[in-house]
Amino acid sequence: MDKLTMQTHNIVDENIKKIAELFPNCLTERLNEKGQPEAAIDFDMLRQELSKDIVEGPAERYQFTWPDKRNAIRLANAPTTDTLRPCREESVDFDNTQNLYIEGDNLEVLKLLRENYLGKVKMIYIDPPYNTGNDFVYNDDFVQTAGSYIHNSGQEDEEGNRLVANTESNGRFHTDWLNMIYPRLKVAKDLLSEDGVIFISIDDNEQENLKKVCDEVFGSRNFIAELVWERAYAPKNDARFVSNSHDYILMFAKNIDVFVIGRLDRTEEANARYSNPDNDPRGVWKPSDISVKTYNAACDYPITTPSGRIVEPPAGRCWSLSKNSFLERLQDNRIWFGPNGDSVPSMKRFLSELKFDGMAPTSILFYKEVGHSQEGAKEVVSLFGDKGVFDGPKPVRLLERLLTLANLYDDSIILDFFSGSATTAHAVMKRNAEKDMNLKYILVQLPEKVSEKKKDQGFSTICEIGKERIRRAGKKIKEELEKKKAEEGLFAEDNVETQNFASLPDIGFRVLKLDSSNMQDVYYRPEDSTEQTLFEDNIKPDRSSEDLLFQVMLECNLPLSAKIETEKIAGKEVFSVNEGYLIACFDEKVNEDVIKEVAKRQPYYFVMRDSSLATDNVADNFEQIWMAYSKDTIRRIL
Repeated sequence: MDKLTMQTHNIVDENIKKIAELFPNCLTERLNEKGQPEAAIDFDMLRQELSKDIVEGPAERYQFTWPDKRNAIRLANAPTTDTLRPCREESVDFDNTQNLYIEGDNLEVLKLLRENYLGKVKMIYIDPPYNTGNDFVYNDDFVQTAGSYIHNSGQEDEEGNRLVANTESNGRFHTDWLNMIYPRLKVAKDLLSEDGVIFISIDDNEQENLKKVCDEVFGSRNFIAELVWERAYAPKNDARFVSNSHDYILMFAKNIDVFVIGRLDRTEEANARYSNPDNDPRGVWKPSDISVKTYNAACDYPITTPSGRIVEPPAGRCWSLSKNSFLERLQDNRIWFGPNGDSVPSMKRFLSELKFDGMAPTSILFYKEVGHSQEGAKEVVSLFGDKGVFDGPKPVRLLERLLTLANLYDDSIILDFFSGSATTAHAVMKRNAEKDMNLKYILVQLPEKVSEKKKDQGFSTICEIGKERIRRAGKKIKEELEKKKAEEGLFAEDNVETQNFASLPDIGFRVLKLDSSNMQDVYYRPEDSTEQTLFEDNIKPDRSSEDLLFQVMLECNLPLSAKIETEKIAGKEVFSVNEGYLIACFDEKVNEDVIKEVAKRQPYYFVMRDSSLATDNVADNFEQIWMAYSKDTIRRIL
C-alpha cells in the first residue's frame, strides 16, 4: 500500500511539469536547500522561447507591481500540511447538511479546498477588509513594517539613509493590503467553474488596485462590470468634503465566453411601457426608433405615411432597414405611424417576442431595490434582539441580487471566504426556500476576537456571531415556510412541529476548524526519524478517528459535505463516505474479517493506519484478500 501525502499539492511542481511539456529545452536541474537535485526551469531560456525581443532590466513596460509581490505569488503556490477538523457540537444537522462553515485563515483553507472543489464553485462573493489604514487581521508572513517597506521599495541608499521623507506613507498600507488579497484571489480562481463568477465588495481606498489585481488574476477580458451599490439613503452632514453614499462590487467571470448572466424579473413598471393601441393580436408592444447614425445609402429613402405625408430620415442618419425589409414589416403590421397615421414611423417591439426572459441588470444597485447598510444592520438586530453584534453587515437583498446575476442552478456552490456576519448563508437559505432550489454554501471566517462590548453580549469571536446568525436565520426561514405550507393545507394531516429537515430547505451547516496536521512532524520529515520514533504512532495523540477521516477526504478529493456513515464490522469502527466510494478504518488490531468484509464492498479507496493490522499473518494475507475481492481498489495507509 502507498502512503497518503497528507498535504496539498505543490503548485510550483505542477507548473514546472506543464512548462516542461511545452518547452522541454527549458527544463533543468538545481540543488535544493538540502543539497539534493530537483527539477527547475531555466528562465533565460524560457524568455527566449516566449519572445523575439526580451523586455528586461530598466526597459520601460506596462506592469502593476508592489514590494513583496513575488512573495505573495510564492505563498499562493506553497503547499500546506494543515487540515480541517470536524466540530459536531457546533454544527446543525451535521450528518445531512451540504453546507460548510469553516473557521481559520482563509488562505490556508482555500489551499485545502483547491483540489476537492477545483472548478466546482459557481459563485464567489467576498467582502474583504476595506483598508482604512489600520493593520490587518490577516498577518501573512510578508506583511511589512514601515521600515521594511521603505527598504524593499528602494527608498534607502546603500548606507540605509532614507530617500523619501514620509514615515507613514499610504504606499505601505497599500502594499500590506495587496499582499493580503493577491494570493487569496489567485487560489480562489482555481475553485471557480468555467461558467462561474466572482463578486468583490470594495470602497474607494482600494478600488483601483483591486481592479488591477483582478485584471491580472482573472484576465482583463473577463471583467463584466463594476457595480455601484447605493449603501446609504441619507447624506452625512458632518462629512469633511463629500458624503460617500456608495460602495463598489467588482464582477469578473472565470470565462466570459461561457458565463451567462442572470436576468432580473420584469417589473410592473417595465411592463407598463407596453400597450396595444391598435389591438394587435400578438399582444402588447412599444414603439422603437428605426433611424440609425451609421449611414448606408441603401437605407436612405423616403417613406410615405398612411396620411400621405412624406418622411425622410433625420439629417445625417438613415433608416435601420433596407427598403425591402421595411416593406416586409409594413405588410406584417409591424410599423406604427401613430394614432393618426402621420407620425415618423417606428418598429413595434412585442413583449411576447423579447429575445430574453427577464430584464438586463444595470450597473447601479439602488437601495430601494437591494437594501442599504442600515437595512443590513436591522436584519441582524431582528435576529439577535436589540443588540449590535456586528458592524456593517450587508443586507440580504443585496446578496440575493448577486445570486440572481450569477445565474445559479440546482446544486450550485456559493463560496464566501470573508464571511463576517454570514449574510451570504442567510441569502442562500432564503433563496432555496423561495425558489425551491438546492444551493449550497461554503463560508470561511478567521476566528477574529471581538470587542469587549460584544463579549458582554456573549460572543468572543466573529465566527460565533456568524454561526449563531445562521442558526437563527435558518430557524426563522423554517418557521415561516412551515406556516405558509400549513396555511395552504399541505400539512393538513401532519403535525408541523414534527417536520424533519428532509421536507425543508437545507438550513444546517457542518462546522470544520483549521488546525495543524493530524500527523506527527516526523511524518513529513522521515530523515528526522530515530530508532525510537520508527516504532511510535505517527498520529498526534489528541486526534480522533473523525479528524483523520476528514484529512483523508481532503487527500482523496472528496467534498467535505459528503455523506458519512459509520458501522461496526467485527467490532471495529468503519467509515463509509459517499455510499462506499471511500471506506476507512482507523482502529487498532484490524483482523482478516474486517479486511474481507470491506473488500467485498469494492470501494474506490480504502484507508487505514500503518499500524492497524492485528498480526503479521493478517499483513501477509492483506494483498491476497484484496486481489481476490477488489483488486482495483486503491489502498492507502496513514
